[in-house]
Amino acid sequence: MVLIETERLILREFKDDDWVSVHGYASDPEVVRFMDWGPNTEEETRNFIKRAISHQNEKPRRNFTLAIVLKSENKLIGGCGIVISDPDNRQGYIGYCLNRNFWGQGYATETARALLKFGFEKLNLHRIFATCDPKNVASAHVLEKIGMKLEGRLREHKLAKGKWRDSLVYSILDYEWKKPNRIT
Repeated sequence: MVLIETERLILREFKDDDWVSVHGYASDPEVVRFMDWGPNTEEETRNFIKRAISHQNEKPRRNFTLAIVLKSENKLIGGCGIVISDPDNRQGYIGYCLNRNFWGQGYATETARALLKFGFEKLNLHRIFATCDPKNVASAHVLEKIGMKLEGRLREHKLAKGKWRDSLVYSILDYEWKKPNRIT
């Protein structure tokens, strides 16, 4: 069971009854406009929760899909995850999505930073990467803020919602993350 605590947040495993809170943001076209999924139907959100819960029992576990809970209100405000994409080369990727009522308050940065710490300290990863739509300036800013470096742009590599999309690729290596004077 994974439980990650930060100053203002708890990242925890999803539970069956989380689907209502998740659906609140997963069905919002504004929240998912840069995602390759959504807006979700209720059935799609319920299926997402089932998949997230099924990952909890995998051995060895490679997918950690977690709820983002605001400590002060015990309120689910988003979802995040880290996936070990290449165990042999100790690589993984992170992602996050927040209810728009909680944008612009540093929660995505706090979440992403906690995922890096978990990935490097608990999962012993060497490289962690993330992708974002080039138009998603806020997400790119989060990735830069946590110390990730822009590796490049993947041109039309993803067919999402009927359109080819580019992605920016950011990454950070374990020894870069461990630098004592890194900016985060």
